Order: sequence, then C-alpha cells, then structure tokens
Amino acid sequence: MTTLRHPDDDLTNSPYAQLDLDRARRKGVPEVVLSSTKSTAQSLTITASFLERTGRAILSRVPPELEQALRERYEGNGFEWYAASRMAVVRRNDFTLNPTGGCVGILTAGTSDQPVAEEAAVLCREMGCTVHLVQDVGVAGIHRLFAPLRRLLDEDRVDVIIVAAGMDGALPSVVSGLADVPVIGVPTSVGYGMGGQGQAALLSMLQTCAPGLAVVNIDNGVGAGAMAGLIANRAAAARRQATREESPGASAAEA
Repeated sequence: MTTLRHPDDDLTNSPYAQLDLDRARRKGVPEVVLSSTKSTAQSLTITASFLERTGRAILSRVPPELEQALRERYEGNGFEWYAASRMAVVRRNDFTLNPTGGCVGILTAGTSDQPVAEEAAVLCREMGCTVHLVQDVGVAGIHRLFAPLRRLLDEDRVDVIIVAAGMDGALPSVVSGLADVPVIGVPTSVGYGMGGQGQAALLSMLQTCAPGLAVVNIDNGVGAGAMAGLIANRAAAARRQATREESPGASAAEA
C-alpha cells in the first residue's frame, strides 16, 4: 500500500489545470490527458507541464490538429504515436519505464474493435506490463478463439484478459466461461440499428452468466487498461513476495 500524502503535495497549477503529478506513484495508474475535449493550446501546455515534472505525458483521443502540433514539437524526441487509438506518448530522454512483471492478454472480437483494444494496450504498457494482443476471434468464427486463448493462459501466463467486442458483445462471456483469470469486457460502439453503438454489447456483458467478468463503459479502453494493469501488477508483486519468502528456505536446504 502506498503512503498517502497531503493531496496538495503533488499538484501543479498550469493555466488550465491542476495536474496530479503523483498519480502513478499513489494510484499505480499514470494520468491520461483526454484531448478530445480540450483545445490544442490547452493540451500542449498540459503536455509540457507533465514532461517537465514527471518526464512523461500520455494523451488519449488526440484530434488531428493536436497530432500535428505534437509531431512538430516532439517527433524524433521521445514521441510515440498509436494511429488506431489516436493515443500519443511523449517522454523525456531520461525517463525510464521499469517492467513490473505483470502480464495482460487482450482479445478483440473483430478488427473494428482495434482502436479500443489499442487504447487499453498502450496504458497497460505504460504501467509496466507485458501485453499480448490477439485480434478478430469473435463468436461468428468461435473456432478462431481456442488456440490463442490456450496460449495466453498456458504459455504467456497472463494475469488478466481484456476482451473488446461490439455488435452482440458475446465474446467476453465466452472467454470468462473458459478462463481461470479475471476478464474485463469492453463494449465497443461497433454496431448499428436497434441496440447499436455499443448498447446491446454493454447490456449483454452486464447480463452475463459466466462468473469472473467485469465490465467497463462503452469504448472505455483507458478504464479497462487501468483495471487490468492494476490486477496484473498486484499479481506480479505477489509473485515477487512469494519468491523472496521461498529463498531463505531454499538456501537453508542447500546448506
């Protein structure tokens, strides 16, 4: 458990926001700047503040105008762009991201679910996790699921699985009925007509009869990534603790 400090200890005032600089240490999840509802000037100022104080800025749902401005300012100098999800990560050269040992699997029902899945994957990686992404294994061709799922569970040894699905939203329930790890369902806004835009997918996941499935809001890849990263990193910490506790006994036996 982290040591809590006064909430004002790690805030900084920019012209547009009070930035929560300590969130990654306190919460285990770095702050993600939602850019679609901010002006380009606001997002650039916030990005510069995070870079100066923490060494990294993560931006989601980046509009084209902001993408161009970020490229002009940071490309070739720690700028990473994720086209499907329209996420950007900017780092100072001295920023180090240490691997935690956490491992996250991500499945998509269809190729159209890639933007949401990538959003989750980016955040999990920025939390130090290893990510294994498998795409287009939805229930219309359920035979495509079994080999990748077996690999995630038996070979990759994932701690948690994110499943992104639109339309009927059935895949997360199927995976949750087969997997012995927590499953996080992300309904996506793929679909049209009655129940479209993720509505039917969300309700289907909420009404699952497969235990062990939790659900985030429609298209909420960041929320799914944050939850999965927290689960995976806590599992990794438990493994490290178990290894430390076993080491003295092993040493004594060898002696």
